[in-house]
Amino acid sequence: MATFVLIPGAGSTSWYWHLVAPRLEALGHEVVAVDLPCDDDTAGFQEYADAVVEAIGDRSDVVLVAQSLAGFTAPLVAARAPVAMMVLVAAMVPAPGESAGEWWANTGHATAVDTDDLGVLFLHDVPPDVAAESAQHVRDQSSKPLEDPWPLAAWPDVPTRFLLCSDDRFFPADFQRRVVMERLGITPDEMDGGHLPALSRPQDLADRLHAYDAGR
Repeated sequence: MATFVLIPGAGSTSWYWHLVAPRLEALGHEVVAVDLPCDDDTAGFQEYADAVVEAIGDRSDVVLVAQSLAGFTAPLVAARAPVAMMVLVAAMVPAPGESAGEWWANTGHATAVDTDDLGVLFLHDVPPDVAAESAQHVRDQSSKPLEDPWPLAAWPDVPTRFLLCSDDRFFPADFQRRVVMERLGITPDEMDGGHLPALSRPQDLADRLHAYDAGR
């Protein structure tokens, strides 16, 4: 069984994975959910990668799972640590030299989304009790990672799967299919749910991750 290392998205904490982690552990996996220095204005993606590498420690056979903005961090980790597979979940896919701030215009994201209502974008399918609790686990997201160019010259030579959510209102399915094909040259897998599947569909997500490991 693998060690799943779980990286949250922007302004989030390891709590984001609290419903997925025990389900993966019940399937026999070790789970490491990472907290990033997202509210530190001196920390960029290199420091985020440092935090993940430190959390991995001397573990091997790592399956690295990246949510949303963590798509910028996971490849930096895979270039430094013994990562057997990356799984990007509703994630951003960077291009060499591109900052996270530039990503939005470069991918045409603005034309894909027709609202800025955060509840509509993120919480529409999250159970009300979980959505209410999530408010206690939101951190300020520093703009530092939005400014620095993504430093890799190419995507790491690590098997990569992409899992999009068919009712994602923040990164809509058609938008994700196009970006993933253009930037990774792969067809993404798809599951039901919105942008935060670890909160809305934790069992489905755990089962998908387990299946990815079993299929290696």
